[in-house]
Amino acid sequence: MGIYQITIQVKLNCFNMYKKFNNARTVLAYGACFFFLFCFSLSWYSESMNLFFSIPVCFFLILTMGISHGSLDHIKGRKVLDFYQINNIFFFYITYIIISVIVLILWFLLPTITLTIFLLIASYHFGKEDSEIMTLHESFLLKFIYFVKGSLIISAPFFFQYNETISIFELLSFNINFLSFLNKGDIIGIFFYSSLLSNIYFLIGKESIRNNSGFIFFDIFSICLLYYLLSPLVAFTLYFCFIHSFRHSVSLINQLDKNNFKKGFKKFIKKTLPLTIITAILFIAAVYFLKNYDVLDAAISKVIFIGLASLTFPHILLEYLLSKK
Repeated sequence: MGIYQITIQVKLNCFNMYKKFNNARTVLAYGACFFFLFCFSLSWYSESMNLFFSIPVCFFLILTMGISHGSLDHIKGRKVLDFYQINNIFFFYITYIIISVIVLILWFLLPTITLTIFLLIASYHFGKEDSEIMTLHESFLLKFIYFVKGSLIISAPFFFQYNETISIFELLSFNINFLSFLNKGDIIGIFFYSSLLSNIYFLIGKESIRNNSGFIFFDIFSICLLYYLLSPLVAFTLYFCFIHSFRHSVSLINQLDKNNFKKGFKKFIKKTLPLTIITAILFIAAVYFLKNYDVLDAAISKVIFIGLASLTFPHILLEYLLSKK
């Protein structure tokens, strides 16, 4: 084969790959596969990764790739307002901020109760949004499966890295005696194994096996490898940014432009950038304030988890209102 023919073949291959990556499901499939390979490779250099992904690096990733997937909430909020015939967008912003502030106040007054509620809601949220790529029929059982499936993100750090996870919860003023009770009763183990078994639900039927088995395999092994090989904070950061946020962002990009993924991606960047920057500034300001009372790493860890909780509650409420339209 001559140089001209080789050049033509290379161009055709590049064009075919370009077309493939113009499809949201293909992007998600490649993303899940590549991330699994990354997690598998951690078997050889997990120590180096733990050193590289310091707490400030985790903070940077969450501020950029993590919270950006919620930066289109104002667009979703406008849809909810239109449904309730409310014309003023400031009503959405004020309500969103009030809910966030209430969560912050409750966290400092009742940290154990607030964190427990947050973890329960987050389990459902992670299970639901991480499964949206799969074709499913809505039912009450499915909602319960979402909760059990998403509890893997909460139970895995306790299951694999109990002492390190306890240290984080102590930093967040959580009642450790309650966690000790859960550990002694093996309730954490029950949640962990139940979350793994819950994935069987997504494999019922030939079509489901064909469409969902790859995502199920990659998700389970990627998450377990992360929490087994890395520290809890690093594992959560990588999961949150490269599975949860990535998957939800691709869904939003597809909604912005169903016919051209790359054009949708450009729109996504433009629309998410303002609120992402504002949120990042607020998080950094909170760290600057808290470092007067804690060491820098402790201040950052508090802002990551408490800050995410304050944003997650209104974000989930908004998703719920949208689903009820």
